[in-house]
Amino acid sequence: MPEKKTTAASEVLETIPMVMRIIRRNFRARRDPDLTLPEFRALAYINRNPGCALNELAEFVGVEAPAASKLVESLVQRGLAKREAHAGDRRRVQLSVLPKGQKSIHTVREHTREFLDEQLAALSPKQQEALIAAMQILKDAFGSAPAGNETKE
Repeated sequence: MPEKKTTAASEVLETIPMVMRIIRRNFRARRDPDLTLPEFRALAYINRNPGCALNELAEFVGVEAPAASKLVESLVQRGLAKREAHAGDRRRVQLSVLPKGQKSIHTVREHTREFLDEQLAALSPKQQEALIAAMQILKDAFGSAPAGNETKE
């Protein structure tokens, strides 16, 4: 059987899901027990996109609008996010993160950053520089993805 040629796309497809599984596992182990992964993803998305609409959030999280509405309601009830009617269109809801939600996002990110620092500490300085350069290449390649295809956390 002929040897498969390794491509950048095949490496991304193999590596990113593995890294994300490890990050999610760490998130679950260190997270605030009152914040699920979908809630964190929703909160982080709203934080990056203040004033976003419910349907945008639903698309990002990968759920239907009613499920996204329940998710937002839970965040609102706990004082993590705010929901307001859009000034120009009363049917549209705008979402934003409250200070308590921002603190929660910051805490989770700091725990994750500490975990990743520990995981990457074994890399040589040259390998770490190469990794930083590779991440910048990925940002450049995917940073201009059309709206709605964003998958950042």
